[in-house]
Amino acid sequence: MFAIKCHITKRVKKTKMAILWKNNGALTLLMVNIFLAMAAYGLVVPVMPTLMKQLGLTGAAVGLLTAAFAFTQLLFSPMAGRLCDTVGRKKVIVVGLATLAVSEALFGFASSLYLLFVSRLLGGIGVALIFPGIMAFTADVTTEDERAQGMGFVSAAMSTGFIIGPGLGGFLAEYGVRVPFYTAAAVVALSAVLTWLVLPESLKMAHAGTVGPANGAAGTQSLIGQLIASRKAPYFFALLVLLVLGFGLSNFETVFGLYADAKHRFGPRDIALIMTIGAIVGVVIQIGLLDVLVKKFGELQVMYISLAAAGAALFLILFVHPYWAVLLVTTLIFAACDILRPAASTFLSKMAGSDQGYVAGLNSTFTSLGTIAGSMAAGVLYDWSLSFPYIAAAITFLGCFAVMAIRHKRHG
Repeated sequence: MFAIKCHITKRVKKTKMAILWKNNGALTLLMVNIFLAMAAYGLVVPVMPTLMKQLGLTGAAVGLLTAAFAFTQLLFSPMAGRLCDTVGRKKVIVVGLATLAVSEALFGFASSLYLLFVSRLLGGIGVALIFPGIMAFTADVTTEDERAQGMGFVSAAMSTGFIIGPGLGGFLAEYGVRVPFYTAAAVVALSAVLTWLVLPESLKMAHAGTVGPANGAAGTQSLIGQLIASRKAPYFFALLVLLVLGFGLSNFETVFGLYADAKHRFGPRDIALIMTIGAIVGVVIQIGLLDVLVKKFGELQVMYISLAAAGAALFLILFVHPYWAVLLVTTLIFAACDILRPAASTFLSKMAGSDQGYVAGLNSTFTSLGTIAGSMAAGVLYDWSLSFPYIAAAITFLGCFAVMAIRHKRHG
């Protein structure tokens, strides 16, 4: 019996690894690309205080630089989704990587606030192109049974890049405050060339020219038009889940350092350790459990569980005090969110049919909307009370869970 179990375990592991090397290792290269995009986004965090002093920037200017990135990502995501379904996933990904490389190089050369803004705006456009292309490509090269696993791998690479980015930025900044951005520009540009040479085009000829809903109308609509049209789509509630995720997670992350310092007197190293360990454990749980959970319960049930767990943990963090307890609850928050994102993305990709790029663009748009709203709300709420951002995030998660449960009960 033990031998049989070992054989089954090895076979499952082999199957999980096999998906990474299908189609010339397409999924592996996609993971590298999304990892680099997220790492490049976070490089600025540890060097911003030095740049503030060098260029005489205000705190408000720094906040606007962050918002500028998310703003152009929001604006260009729908267009990127349409392009994925017309010109192909590969071209959109390569152009996005090239744009991001230019953005990073420009940030390194920038000696004025104006150029810094241009750089961040370009960076947002680059990521807006990369994200829908990668999500659509992942859906193309995976079967429905493999979809959750593929989305989980991509989401894990995204989370890992976001975690490691600030650390890499701090390490490279030891050799010069501009070095992180020159390095990122070179590596991302190399990845763009490699992607162009190695990655096959996944868009099937039968899908070319088919965008948006069945009538194709949404393919030519503006951002506002697509947002309104999405309300009638059968997958709209999954888009709302991603909006809630962006809002709740940004509420948590934006003021966590301030909250931990004010309430628990944790220092920068303590805070960094909590965020890093929590996020890494969340990624490990995502890789290990997502595929199992989706196959056992389905995407909808996994979304229910994740929303409830995230909401409960955000309430719980207000009442725990020991360092280990804060670390444990933070890990639970990250784990719930790291499972929720790919579960919703998997559901969307299965519902999208031939409109993978279009729906992936909506995925990015709704996530960006939630992130922008959550980041702005967190600062305002924190000024009222240090607990308000987490109360708002918890209520949002649990409210979404309740709405989804009621909807499921009514419609089955």
